[in-house]
Parts: sequence; structure tokens; C-alpha cells
Amino acid sequence: MAEKLKHIPTEREQAFLDTVEDTRHQREIINGLKPFFNEKAPEDMMSFYSEDEVVKLQVLSGSDRDVENRMPVKITRHYYEIARKSKPIQRIVKASPDETNDMAGSEDPGNQMDFAPVEGLLHKYEMGLMYVVSTCSAHCRFCYREELIARKEVERHDGTVAKKGLAKIPEIVAYIHEHNEIVRANGGRHPDTGREKLREILLSGGDPMVLNNSKLAAWLGALAEAGIESIRIGTKEMAFYPQRFDDAFLAMLDRFHETYPQVGLHFMLHFEHPDEILDKDDDGNYIRDEQGFLQWIPETGRAMTGLVSRGWLTVENQSPIIKDINDDAVALRTLQREFKRVGGENHYFFCGRDIVAYKAFNVPIETAWQTLNESQKGLSGIENHARLSITHYKGKTEVNAVTNEPIPGLPGSENGVVIFKLLRNALDAPDRGKVCIVGRNPDAVWFDDYEDRVLFDEAGLFDYTRFTESGKAPASLASSMPRQSGCS
Repeated sequence: MAEKLKHIPTEREQAFLDTVEDTRHQREIINGLKPFFNEKAPEDMMSFYSEDEVVKLQVLSGSDRDVENRMPVKITRHYYEIARKSKPIQRIVKASPDETNDMAGSEDPGNQMDFAPVEGLLHKYEMGLMYVVSTCSAHCRFCYREELIARKEVERHDGTVAKKGLAKIPEIVAYIHEHNEIVRANGGRHPDTGREKLREILLSGGDPMVLNNSKLAAWLGALAEAGIESIRIGTKEMAFYPQRFDDAFLAMLDRFHETYPQVGLHFMLHFEHPDEILDKDDDGNYIRDEQGFLQWIPETGRAMTGLVSRGWLTVENQSPIIKDINDDAVALRTLQREFKRVGGENHYFFCGRDIVAYKAFNVPIETAWQTLNESQKGLSGIENHARLSITHYKGKTEVNAVTNEPIPGLPGSENGVVIFKLLRNALDAPDRGKVCIVGRNPDAVWFDDYEDRVLFDEAGLFDYTRFTESGKAPASLASSMPRQSGCS
């Protein structure tokens, strides 16, 4: 039996951990639909679902179209207060029978488990992503990680089937040391994958911010001691429960920075719509001050100020563009403008992924591009940094352009084209920057909707080949291999 790994903090690490204070938080969470079915939810929240909606959802309960089997229902009191004044915000967290009309989609979007060298760690790109928790304070119905949140079984690279596990500090630290030592001994590149040093980690899940300060600090300290140079925290907690960003948490960040001043810290927030950040009156109108500035929801504004006032960390926002939530140019323009105004940065907007039931949520790819492009008219150069990405199995792919005119001499371009460009690519990114051109299909919501319209594909988006061994490139990408769509 293999000896269980243990992590023993260094003296410096322990000194940091000894300063951390945990605080209790009252998120007032409603879990599941049963409180609405049984009228056990708080009286003022019972109206969140109409009687008709409750009946329709109750009929599906326990069937193969049970919406909670696809994605558990969860909401905080704070988010309910926002949602009751906003249809788009309701759409983010309210379950609907439409979710299970079509259950097509991938159980492991992006074939992520192809790049899981140890449980809970994905090492696909130059950085590593870790699942440190399997839940959030509330659950988005379109969640990209529905297979993790719903604790579904996923087929692994070796053919075994199991739920995705969570990262453990001893195993992750051991992998970082082993990988980086091999890289060092091989002159700066890993001999099998071509990767350089693993220097950046994203804490994800689920939402790391549902962990208490001690558990977050344990991850930060262990990663810093392992030689990680840059740590990201991916979170939607500032939307769901901004009170989490309290003085004790901010003090923990300060102590971490004092202890490890050379380690970069980055918060990747997830706001889909300006209604998640801007205060409204009882009539549903945004509130402005005497100078005309839009006012943030007080708790959210305090949380945001707490982060951006610490100039040694960065705060960025990224969001998918989802049907009936933020497929609106005015909403996206407001969101980008306001986030930048208070000191944040606009990172990515995404086309929807091919999660199970994605057709209930995804906006057509070309519509998403047109919506974002329209939203960025009127934004300044510092406000419109966000690009539109769609996550192909090969890597993050920018929807670079959609044309209305044909390209002279290119058959199939008569109705215009869509140009994709690989932004990020697995291992040592051999195909980064390469493009793929397809003839337009205004109804396309995923790559396979363009299969019959491929005009030029140096990126290989439509000749995708899975990796033969976790985290290693196949011996060859022979042309004789079966042609697969981008969503194999």
C-alpha cells in the first residue's frame, strides 16, 4: 500500500497561517426545489417561482428530465434580493423545464480529464487549474462545471468511470516539485510535453471563496512554497455573497502579500450582467448620484473596493454570453464600462460550452460575436479589452471576426465567413495563433454546426485528435485518423 503523502508547512508558511482569522458567514442559502414544493422557503421568497412553474418542475421531479439531476438548485438571500428586480438575474439561478428538453452535450467538456496528472489538477496549458471545492454559494443553471457540481461520473482516460475528485495539498505540491525538477534537469522544457516550469495555478471548482480563510490560506501558502509564481482565484462569490470579502479575508490577503511579496495574486470574478453590481430602485431603475454616476450595490461596492485598493493584486471579470441573460449589447456595454471605472479589468467573454443541455443556454456563435462587437462601440480603448472566446477541445479559441461579404476567389464564402484563432493550446502550444475559416451559419451554437462549411483550417479544429496518454502528445497525428468534429 502506497504511503499517504503529508504536507508539513515551512516555518515561514506556518507563521503566515498562524495570523489567519476565520469568520462565520450567514449566506441564508436555499438548497434545492423542495423548499418551494413544500412551501418551506422563507415566505417572502416563495414567489420566486410562480405556482405554474412549481407544478411543471414538480412533475419532472424524479423522472429522466429532473432538472436537479442535471444541475442542483441553490440561491443565497443576497442574490435573491437582486434577482427579484431583474429577469436576467432570475434566469441565472432559476430552474426551468426547458433545461432538459435536449440533453445533448459532453460529460467532460474540453476532454479536461485527458490532462489530469493527479486528482483535482488539470495541467492542459502552461498553467494548472485545480478543483478545490465542488460547490458554490449559489448555482448558475448554465454552469460550465455542471458535471462537478452535480457530482456526475465521468469516463477517465484509462476507461474507468468516476466522479471528479478534489485537489489535495500534498499531492499537488508533490506534482509541482516533480514536474519542475524534470523541467530544470532537461534545460527548461519537459522532455515529454515540451512544457516549461509550472509557475501559475488557478484555484477553481466550484468556488474557492466558499472555503474559510484558513483553508484558502493553506492553499496559498503551500503553492507559494512550492515555487508557484502567480495564483489566480476564480470566483462568483462577489455576485452571490459579497459579504464574504470582509476585513478578516482582506487581512489574510495582506499577510500573504507581506510573507510572499513576489507571488502574483489575481482575482477572476464572474459577473454576467450589470444588474449583479448596480443598485436599483423599487421600480427597477439604476440609481445615480448627484453627479450622474451609477451606484453599485453597497455590499458589492465595498467588496470590490477592498480588492482593487490593494494595488499588488489584479481584479478581472469574465463571463459567458448566455441566452436571455446578457445577449444584449447595452447590458454588456454597461458591465464593461462600470467594471473598468472602479478599477477592474475586462478579461474574456465566452460563447457557451458544450455542457450537457447546452442548447437551452447557448447563443449562436455569430450572434455572440455581433453582440459583443456592438457593445464595444462607444467604449474607450481601455474599456474594451475583452475578447470573445469559445473553448474548443484543442484550447481557447477566439471568435476573431465575422464578415458579411464573400472573400473573392474562396468558394463557400458567398454569405461571409467566421474566422477562429487559437488563443491557447495544450502542452507547449504548438498551434497557438493558427486560424480556421468557415462559411457562416447564423444558427451555429457549437463547432459541429460548421462541419460542412470548413474553408481553411490550419488550426486543425476540425481534425481534432485526442491525446493518447494523459498530458502527453500522441506519437503522430496521422491523416488516416478518423475525422472528428470539434465536439468529439
